[in-house]
Amino acid sequence: MTSPIAPSARPPHGIRRGVSLYSFQEEYFLRTLSVEDCIAAAADMGATGIEIIPEQSIPGYPALTDEFVTRWHEWMRRYGTTPVATNAFLDTKLHPDRMLTLDEQAARVRRDIDIAVRLGAPIVKATINFSPEVMAAVAPYAEQCGVRLLLEVHAPFHYDHPWIIEHLEVMHRVGAHVLGLMPDMGIHVRRFPRVVSERALRDGARPDLVDYIVRTYDDHGDTHALMDIVNYRGGGPVEFGLARQATHYIWSEPKEMLAHLPFIGHIQAKFYEMTDEGTEYSIPYEEIVPVLVDAGFTGYLSSEYEGNRHLQDAFDVDSVEQVRRQQTMLARLLGESV
Repeated sequence: MTSPIAPSARPPHGIRRGVSLYSFQEEYFLRTLSVEDCIAAAADMGATGIEIIPEQSIPGYPALTDEFVTRWHEWMRRYGTTPVATNAFLDTKLHPDRMLTLDEQAARVRRDIDIAVRLGAPIVKATINFSPEVMAAVAPYAEQCGVRLLLEVHAPFHYDHPWIIEHLEVMHRVGAHVLGLMPDMGIHVRRFPRVVSERALRDGARPDLVDYIVRTYDDHGDTHALMDIVNYRGGGPVEFGLARQATHYIWSEPKEMLAHLPFIGHIQAKFYEMTDEGTEYSIPYEEIVPVLVDAGFTGYLSSEYEGNRHLQDAFDVDSVEQVRRQQTMLARLLGESV
């Protein structure tokens, strides 16, 4: 087993390794791993930063019992881990006949900030559907609580997208100590995820159309025309789904993060498939990590495994092994002795 990295073995940079418990969703759903088991698995890999999704992993959410809080902090001490971030979602369509008002949305975010405070997490991830107005409305409360609210930059959004630019305007006005960005490394998908295309084939997709979709993406072709082309060539629902998926993956140069580094407080190290050779099939971390090291990034790289949903129809999912492989790769790229 990989042991936690001793402080003396750490290289001269401030990047640390963590895990989002979302990575273990398959095993947690099937009850083969408990929340404590997930934390223990992360610690065993030397990933000491723990990111939790309260909605997924806290029984009774949004209620947070004293009992859970006590056990949470006991787990942190027992395994030598640190609460790094919680995740917040906005169910803006909670009511079937109307959207949540701005005040209602802000109240829900303040509630999630309170949860982060009780768990000792200094960061709350705001999902991409948070509006700039909501971020501005809750910023004073986040600052009062000493919590940094970070907007997830998730594909197909990118730093030059109008939605992100609107957010950046608010962030510059409020200050990076309160509002910022949490890039999801799914914005750096260079090759179409193999686990996704192979699942489509198992679901009955025509091989010629799957190959066309994958080649179009990998060759940086016009993915937005794919659904029309699939239609012209007689594709069905599975092929349409794959073509649509291709429009949600994007490739952007890792160096694009540099212009926004003061606002980047945490990295979600998304991955779909760690190969037997110890590399991610679609996302070139060997290019991403050096950019962060050279730029002086001092936050966490937090594993976020999303390959399980593309395997569970035909294979046993081993999220722990997949995360372990990514953590080994990250440690190597960060120059850690493992």
